[in-house]
Amino acid sequence: MLTAPSVPEPQAMQIIVIPANPLVAQENVVTRQLRAAAYCRVSTDQEEQLNSYEAQVAYYTDKIMGNPEWTLAGIFADEGITGTSVKKRSDFLKMIRLCRKGKIDIILTKSISRFARNTVDCLNYIRELKELGIPVIFENENINTMKEDTEIIITMLAGFAQAQSESISQNVRWGKRQSFKKGKVAFQYKRIYGYERGEDDTPKVVPEQAAVVERIFKSYLAGSSVKEIKDNLEKDGILAAGGKVQWSVGALQYMLQNEKYCGDALLQKTYVDNCMTKKTKKNNGELPKYLVKNHHEKIIDHWLFDKVQAEMARRSGKRKVSDKTLTEQSKYSSKYALTELLICGCCCTPYRRVTWSKKGNKKIVWRCISRLDHGTKYCKESPTIEEEQLHTAVLHAINNMMSKRDQLVNIIETNLTVTLSGQDSDELNPLVIENRIKELEGLTLELVDIIYKEKNAAAYEDKLRTITEEIKSLKERQEQYRAELNSRDDLNRQMDDISRALEDAPFEISEFKDNIVRQFIDTIKVLDKNNLLIIFKNGIKVEQPLIA
Repeated sequence: MLTAPSVPEPQAMQIIVIPANPLVAQENVVTRQLRAAAYCRVSTDQEEQLNSYEAQVAYYTDKIMGNPEWTLAGIFADEGITGTSVKKRSDFLKMIRLCRKGKIDIILTKSISRFARNTVDCLNYIRELKELGIPVIFENENINTMKEDTEIIITMLAGFAQAQSESISQNVRWGKRQSFKKGKVAFQYKRIYGYERGEDDTPKVVPEQAAVVERIFKSYLAGSSVKEIKDNLEKDGILAAGGKVQWSVGALQYMLQNEKYCGDALLQKTYVDNCMTKKTKKNNGELPKYLVKNHHEKIIDHWLFDKVQAEMARRSGKRKVSDKTLTEQSKYSSKYALTELLICGCCCTPYRRVTWSKKGNKKIVWRCISRLDHGTKYCKESPTIEEEQLHTAVLHAINNMMSKRDQLVNIIETNLTVTLSGQDSDELNPLVIENRIKELEGLTLELVDIIYKEKNAAAYEDKLRTITEEIKSLKERQEQYRAELNSRDDLNRQMDDISRALEDAPFEISEFKDNIVRQFIDTIKVLDKNNLLIIFKNGIKVEQPLIA
């Protein structure tokens, strides 16, 4: 008879100790030299020789090579580079990359301010290196970052270094703004085409380049785009700044907006808001600007510069939306003058050039944009006009005007004279007003002296109020006179522009040219399918029939 097997009793748990192998422990002891690197930096070329770039490199080379426990892993040095940001310190970033790859064991540097003047950057890199087991030795402060309780000290010292940088930056900014107030202009000859450094460090006009500058401004005002100006300059073999064959669109735009070409200098157009980020911001009124008038010899007249600025503003605003038609207006086109000038007489929306194709035959016509985009929803009646018919009518109107140019100039001069003479009056004589203001201000001082002596302000309160109100009224009239004076200057400039355009234009135009049309015509309104209303820049309106 079979019997069940007996269950063995559980054995007691045993712990066996395996002793360490002393030979293996000795094998793990690092017997090689530590790969030591040094980082040094100088902020300027004016520091003392002991702190100079060359001296620091020589010092750390001798120190590392003279220590039998170290081997040189590299001297990393940035010369003349900011300490507030590591982005521009190429050698510093290279050293960090080698640390991450395990090719550096220890870093030596003179002080925390040499390592970084930005507290956040300093702490972040020290913590990263500490995690990698790489100590940073700051010699001046006698700090080893691998030791305990060093981060608080480093934070404080790095904060002091950052504060010092901020203080230096504030002093530099203050110095620059004081020089702005005194009208001191830093002329960057490499960036300003048309000028060279003259005697006594004053800007001198280069005649050949000045002629190119004037051509650029006049071409833009005549309707050319910046890209067209660039292409034409390169086509004619005109070299850009520095003898470059190609012109830059950005450089041309900068030139067209640079007030230095009319002899002035606008200071503090940009500013640095934060010395740590060093980002340059455009000054939109956060800080005062300083305009130095007639600082140097001009290349172009103020009237031409002002006209170009107005034209640039007009072109940049071409994408506005019409409230009446809800149709987006077209972007500025330098190719077709009529894109800018031709508008619908029904809804005042611009016309667009369209190519019609029927049975293989193509025809160029102009149509109202509102009619094209929305049908008759917003514009009920807007005729389609053939381009050839439109060009013929415009040429006819301009030639009629050209045949009477002498009469036209006389009419404009007469109207201008009447306008200006109508503004003259004894009431607004500036000398009379100024003398009266001085007289009233003298009376005010006398009354104040009497009030002070008699200790009775109430008795003279009405008299003081009357004098104050009269002074205020006279000053307002003074401002009115100045405004009218500026208006007269504008009218005179307009007259000069019109006369110049009339003199330069050919007696009769046989071919439709966009630049000539732009010079003379302000607006062309399509009245109906048979008639146009052409408004010239001198204000004269002519109803011109469309010739079939």
